Amino acid sequence: MDELLVVTTGGTIDKVYFDDKSDYQVGEPQIGRILEELGVAFRFRVIPILRKDSLHIDAADRELLRATIASQEARHVLVTHGTDTMVETAHVLASLADKVIVLTGALNPARFRGSDAEFNIGTAVGAVQSLPPGVYIAMNGRVWDPARVRKNVAANRFEAI
Repeated sequence: MDELLVVTTGGTIDKVYFDDKSDYQVGEPQIGRILEELGVAFRFRVIPILRKDSLHIDAADRELLRATIASQEARHVLVTHGTDTMVETAHVLASLADKVIVLTGALNPARFRGSDAEFNIGTAVGAVQSLPPGVYIAMNGRVWDPARVRKNVAANRFEAI
């Protein structure tokens, strides 16, 4: 892998508290800081394109993401994305057949102690380097085919369908 392209769209991984009612807003992308702190042995570049909860990502946003990835030479792409609509976005990216694209996110904000963000990012980084071209989801310690996974909202985890 020459360089890992990271495209950020927001989601829980980047959320921060913003008022006394414990409400969240999507803050700055956290993945660049995380990769730097971990001292990764590869080059990476971060392109932040959205700062949205995935429930608010629409068809135009997904097309922007697809076009952004398509316009880049990088063959290895990691996308940080909210978990609620990650599967829908993965389906849109399936048309980019010559790249390895792995979507990941977090069920708890990266800034919180006990967050799954670093674990999911680590899984995604390993996956993007070792899988054949295609689109994948890395969550809960597994790499999923987007056509065979869903988020179980009640259990707050991804599971096979």
